[in-house]
Amino acid sequence: MAIECLDIALQRLGSPVYVYHEIVHNTYVVETFCDKGAVFVDTLEDVPEGSNLLFSAHGVSPEIRQIARERKLYAVDATCPLVTKVHLEAVRFAREGYTILLIGHAGHDEVIGTMGEAPENMILVENESDVDNLELEENSKLAYLTQTTLSVDDANRIISRIRERFPHVHNPPKEDICYATQNRQEAIRILAPESDLILVVGSDNSSNSQRLRELGEECGRPAHLIDGVEQLNPEWLRDVETVVISAGASAPEGIVQECISFLEQNFDATVEVRVIREEEVHFQLPKELRNSPDDTASAIS
Repeated sequence: MAIECLDIALQRLGSPVYVYHEIVHNTYVVETFCDKGAVFVDTLEDVPEGSNLLFSAHGVSPEIRQIARERKLYAVDATCPLVTKVHLEAVRFAREGYTILLIGHAGHDEVIGTMGEAPENMILVENESDVDNLELEENSKLAYLTQTTLSVDDANRIISRIRERFPHVHNPPKEDICYATQNRQEAIRILAPESDLILVVGSDNSSNSQRLRELGEECGRPAHLIDGVEQLNPEWLRDVETVVISAGASAPEGIVQECISFLEQNFDATVEVRVIREEEVHFQLPKELRNSPDDTASAIS
């Protein structure tokens, strides 16, 4: 959805369209949009007043939204609805007086945005040791949330430790880790025993892609994270009969197919597609892009 938003914004609004942080954590996608006229920034001070701005899929804090308003930016919100769900849960728990434990990775764009919703109420925990080191009253009013792109197994281990220390802790009505992340992890877990090598198409700064590589290694198989076919080392394939290819949630399908074609052409590979879960979820475009091109232009002027 976020990628579609930026495509439409560039078509309707023209370039440049400024994007706060990478639209998704995928090098190929970001470089392709740079060529089309998108400008990626890490601070809104780099965005001229009155310009067109798009918030990335990872979400932003209320402070960033306020700065955008003050700079009179026309902002399109491409935040993933699953991330928005976590933001709303943070606001609700904070309003009700909870201390919130956010399970996630320090410095990740999504974590920064989520913590910005309730900075006075939120504590980041990255592992079980962080839980052990918490200095909270045993009867504290406590809740937990999670980053959407975590390893399900890692998150469950941390949640179990939280529940051991704080049995009364509250949790969101539905788990926060996104369905696309969970489905890919499940596929690796099921298919790894049949493979000699696992290739994950995705970028180094993609949290969900890194989790797939780590899961492959945890399953006892050599696993490599690659941005594309140019990073596929033929030496990895020595004495290998079966390769599992998966991809991070934001990796373009075309890059995956290039990797498959490379194996077919250079190693005479045959391809078997395995379907673990069907994904039929479709997120609606943000309201700023749902109207017609003429309406969008009128809204901006």
